[in-house]
Amino acid sequence: MHTFPDRREMRSPAERETDLFSRLSQQISHAKNSTAAFARSLAHVDANSVTSRAALATLPVIRKSELLAEQQASRAAKGDPFGGYAATGFAQWGAAAQRAAHVFASPGPIYEPEGPEAHSYRRTARALYAAGFRAGDLVHNTFSYHMTPGGWIMDAGAVALGCTVFPAGVGNTEQQIAAILDLQPTAYTGTPSFLRILLEKADELGTPVTSLKKASVSGEYFPPQLREMLKTRGIVGTQSYATADLGLIAYEAPDAAGNVAGMVVDEDIILEIVRPGTGEPLPVGEVGEIVVTTFNPDYPLIRFGTGDLSAVLPGECPTGRTNMRIRGWMGRADQTAKVKGMFVHPGQIDQVAKRFPELGRVRLVVTNPDQKDAMALHAECAAPTEALKAKVVEALRDVTKLGGEVVFAAPGALANDGKVIDDARKYE
Repeated sequence: MHTFPDRREMRSPAERETDLFSRLSQQISHAKNSTAAFARSLAHVDANSVTSRAALATLPVIRKSELLAEQQASRAAKGDPFGGYAATGFAQWGAAAQRAAHVFASPGPIYEPEGPEAHSYRRTARALYAAGFRAGDLVHNTFSYHMTPGGWIMDAGAVALGCTVFPAGVGNTEQQIAAILDLQPTAYTGTPSFLRILLEKADELGTPVTSLKKASVSGEYFPPQLREMLKTRGIVGTQSYATADLGLIAYEAPDAAGNVAGMVVDEDIILEIVRPGTGEPLPVGEVGEIVVTTFNPDYPLIRFGTGDLSAVLPGECPTGRTNMRIRGWMGRADQTAKVKGMFVHPGQIDQVAKRFPELGRVRLVVTNPDQKDAMALHAECAAPTEALKAKVVEALRDVTKLGGEVVFAAPGALANDGKVIDDARKYE
């Protein structure tokens, strides 16, 4: 059984950075030596030289779309079903001493291995503790246990805390309500929308649920209105952010009044916010793609792009936790658009912007007046000129192979929302 918060959540940022980066070189060496994919992509990297965020930022970002493509190609060739990214396996795949305990599937499908020490690298116990879960609580877990790892991810964390878990899974609403009324669980894990469905259905049946006092929700947007509705029923709802590939990434930590201020990053990952379509880290406050490096020995993902947008919040959590905080999920980073039959990627727009230091934030807006595709690059610029506009137009055509206009805006005029390509087309 694990007790939280532990001392590591309160340590100084400098101590945390020293600890993480002292472990990173070993993890990079392990990834290179144990997986075919990282042996290729990091062949040129001296693991012992990656001792800072600046050094880490020189390594390639592995995005989910690339991992999917490599898994598909490998499986088509009757090869490693994990595309060379796993350091564990089963029967035909992996050394005898490194057998996976489970294999899960995410949409794609992408297959994820899990070793026997799931709790140690799923790490959700920390988030559940922050949500108020304690040893002895009965947890009604409605994440799926079928094929996907969602149910197992939360289950492992709850059991590590000393909780008892009812593996409800998804669906079967009336049966779930009956189980809640019979067993009287104090805690819920699942999506926020399904919790609402359960509560409202129980009301409709004339059997309101009163035992639940805390809920750790994930997997979708948690609307403020629903958070407030839960409070009126005596349920403190908090949000965690985890993925099948990485385990826990960040979690809300309510103060004594139940208020939250952003999401605290987990202690056992390195999180970066990068410009969408690139691997370039962004400053505090700028919205970009979440990129995570884990210390999972069985699935050693180095600079894995989640495809999700967020931003780092300045300052520390009011609860005293000292790790960086993020604003939570703010949309998707994969903003590729097909224009006039050709794909335009966020990385291409970044290439254009980098040619002109005079430009600030940029955003490509795609429209279709008269049902014909059109592009306009909106760019912040303190001193716009017609000559500069002409050069940017030329660069846009050179990089994307498509024509488009350029619209200058005042510095700070474009929204800080991480959007690089805004597909504003309307179809009749």
